[in-house]
Amino acid sequence: MLRLPRLRYLRPRSIGEASEMAASNPGSAFIAGGTDLVPNLKRRQFDLSVLISLNRLADTRAIDGDAERGLTVGAGATLDEVGRHPALTGPYRALAQACASVSTPQVRFMGTLGGNLLVDPRCNYYNQTYSWRKAVGFCIKKDGDICLVARSSPRCWAVSSSDSAPVAVALNGLVTLQGVNGTRQLAAAELYKDDGIDYTNKRPDEVISSLHVPAADGRTTSAYWKLRRRPSFDFPILGVAVALSWDDGVVRLARGALGAVGSHPVDITAYLTPLNGRRPNDDLIAEVANAADKPARPLDNTDLSHYWRKRMTKVYIERALREAAGFEPLAGRLSAQVAVR
Repeated sequence: MLRLPRLRYLRPRSIGEASEMAASNPGSAFIAGGTDLVPNLKRRQFDLSVLISLNRLADTRAIDGDAERGLTVGAGATLDEVGRHPALTGPYRALAQACASVSTPQVRFMGTLGGNLLVDPRCNYYNQTYSWRKAVGFCIKKDGDICLVARSSPRCWAVSSSDSAPVAVALNGLVTLQGVNGTRQLAAAELYKDDGIDYTNKRPDEVISSLHVPAADGRTTSAYWKLRRRPSFDFPILGVAVALSWDDGVVRLARGALGAVGSHPVDITAYLTPLNGRRPNDDLIAEVANAADKPARPLDNTDLSHYWRKRMTKVYIERALREAAGFEPLAGRLSAQVAVR
């Protein structure tokens, strides 16, 4: 049986108090739902001495707003609450789809939006028990000195495995961080760094309090598609988030991001620009999808073949774009194994 290490457990009553606790306790970490953190602690993937609970911060669970005002989702809202909330339809549907696709119902009832935005990058050589990792000589992400995926690389290539992160980027979201030095906002794309170990720009004492998605300027649609071996449970091995802003049937602005193909969410907005100012059709969407997979460079560090995952990237981009554009799925190309979102 895997057991937790000996820890101090603190329960602040406000974000300010939580930040002060983190600043005065080096080697601490925040815990909300704990659905990812606790298993990692049991596998000794983190060296922590203090856990600071965020589950008493009721003011971080609110979901407020609409398409006209913009939507603010508290970081403490559970994934189940986000996935089911009536405000997350239309322009913000992709965020509901992403949160509703995370793991199992039990995990979604416990896990929070803030926790999912900050999911620790994963790797086949890292997300293992201590004895397994010791047997292979450890890796650079924990206790070792080389990346076992790319042995000549000086950096870690663990994969960003958050479902909500690429959606936050595609929807041009803003993340609010509160710490001992005050409150600041970062664009979702600026929150992440392309590094499997030091993967965010959040300071250790900062708490994510909310994700704000801007008002939809005119009609906006969005979609999220997720690839994984077991559709009812697994982390993504590919996530595609797209958002289309419309003007009288013409795409005014297309945005998109990929998850699980790198150590951070990969913005593909530049590759979607051929859609801007045009009425999409089957051929145009297929052409754009065929080009938009170029930034995806999956490695052999997660489930299934990285060659196959690369080939599936353009397929899933096409399917996400078709859904966001209101098109029917392509007949004969929608197998049960890859259709789950």
